[in-house]
Amino acid sequence: MSLEKQIISIYKSSKKDEMYLYVSKAQGLSDVPEALLDMFGKPVHSMDMLLLEGKKLARAEAADVLAAIAEQGFYLQMPPPRDEYLLDLYKTPVNPTY
Repeated sequence: MSLEKQIISIYKSSKKDEMYLYVSKAQGLSDVPEALLDMFGKPVHSMDMLLLEGKKLARAEAADVLAAIAEQGFYLQMPPPRDEYLLDLYKTPVNPTY
């Protein structure tokens, strides 16, 4: 399979927000380890697309995605790190004093 382009399927995690699994459309999820699928949850199909090596992706380099699929059969996109100040919003009690 060419590393320059490939038709891929993208799956969204049912357990973790903003976690995605990229796989070859032809292979599907057959090369994804069972332990990863347990952590990932039920894969929810998001889309299929032709991925070209130079294509812009939001949080990954297309060349890295294609290389990972060729080497291990999948690419796992982790959720972006959360900013510390946003996490503090959930710890601070809210008492509006209008």
